[in-house]
Amino acid sequence: MSAAPVAWPDGRRFAFTVFDDTDGARLDNVGEVYALLRDLGMRVTKSAWPLPGRTPTRASSVADPEYREWLLELQRAGFEIGWHNAAHETSTREETIRGFEVFARTFGHYPRVMANHKDCEENLYWGDRRVSGPRRWAYNLASRFRNHRRFRGHEEGELFWGDLCLRHVQYVRNFDFPGCNTLRACPWMPYHDPRRPWVRYWYASADGHDVLAFNRCLRESEQERLEEEGGLCVMYTHFAKGFQEGGRLQPDFRRLMERLARRPGWFAPVGAVLDHLLEAKGPHELTDRERRTLEWRWLLFKLRTGTR
Repeated sequence: MSAAPVAWPDGRRFAFTVFDDTDGARLDNVGEVYALLRDLGMRVTKSAWPLPGRTPTRASSVADPEYREWLLELQRAGFEIGWHNAAHETSTREETIRGFEVFARTFGHYPRVMANHKDCEENLYWGDRRVSGPRRWAYNLASRFRNHRRFRGHEEGELFWGDLCLRHVQYVRNFDFPGCNTLRACPWMPYHDPRRPWVRYWYASADGHDVLAFNRCLRESEQERLEEEGGLCVMYTHFAKGFQEGGRLQPDFRRLMERLARRPGWFAPVGAVLDHLLEAKGPHELTDRERRTLEWRWLLFKLRTGTR
């Protein structure tokens, strides 16, 4: 698959952005990461949990005053705050509603960009519902059916919140792929899937789930290729997973980001990048053939790497 060239703002040669899942994030293990991004002139999307949840977790939420003020400072500096579910654990519809209201009161608007949080059972079209037809059968067989009909945020019941997503959220993350140029893997994004009607638009991402995967995906040869292709990297990661240890940044990560920042790229948050794509290309409704292509490509990647 190849994507038609996109004209990036201000004559930039390519675009790069990040959706940072907030899992495990605290000021002491991601603060230096965001200080580096800020110094390099890069703006990305930092997700946050508006609610602390019912059970303890080491990660911070908007309920932590110091962490909340830091998030607001990021927002004022041009970073985007995204949604990663209402809390770190499964939330009922009522809890999700409360989470949206806390988010809106805190940041002045509802979240525009989101990613489902791994095991939260209110996830939308997650687990085996990410794929369809024979791909669903293959996924369930490979995962030993542990995610069969487990995620129910799109189904009527106490976990349902599809109507809230459709009302408030513009872009939802689904498939992740190897390689730096996400637009090469998914040239149709942002797209609407008529079989998954509670999501307005979907976007794909590059797999950089921890510092090693991130660095591998963004190695020098991949940066050069991204620029040559005029592509887009939407990196999915967890900045709390090894990017900062003992108050110091992981050296390869710093080096690669400094190298990337010297290239003629557009470094904007996920929402701004997807808005630009939507304006440039217009809305796209996924066809059956395109859906099959994306699902098989993602599923084969997951089977090969042993991840889900």
